[in-house]
Amino acid sequence: MTLRVPDQLEEQFWKRHSNPKSGWSRTALTPALLYAVHHRKWRLAGAAVFFALVNPVLFSPPEDDDAWMTRVVLAERWWTREREEGLLDCGHPNGLNLLNVPVSIYAFVAAYRRKPVRAGVAGVVSMGLKFWYVVALVRRYDAAEIRDD
Repeated sequence: MTLRVPDQLEEQFWKRHSNPKSGWSRTALTPALLYAVHHRKWRLAGAAVFFALVNPVLFSPPEDDDAWMTRVVLAERWWTREREEGLLDCGHPNGLNLLNVPVSIYAFVAAYRRKPVRAGVAGVVSMGLKFWYVVALVRRYDAAEIRDD
């Protein structure tokens, strides 16, 4: 049995999530979680995870799609839904997400083992891979000329 979210609810979710405040505030999650794991601040880790879960619906829909971070969210949705591309295959740009998995795991293992330099470097690499991925998606999205200009 699969749970199907009504189209109208899904559409409202994506509209709210495409607010640039949603995307930019999520960029603080990796550093916050690495800090929380390193310092054994489990309440902070829980708060960060909770924020990650509710963040997509905290902000009102943006008025337009001019902001780069708005197009990041729209491009991710377009890539996975309309283009029906995967997130973790070996082709570009999905290979960046695939590579990001072990880098992120390493960052959290290093944070847990209290190796701050290793955790920090791996965290920066992880975030860099994510930004590289979304930059590639936005370029493809913009090139497809599907934006509401």
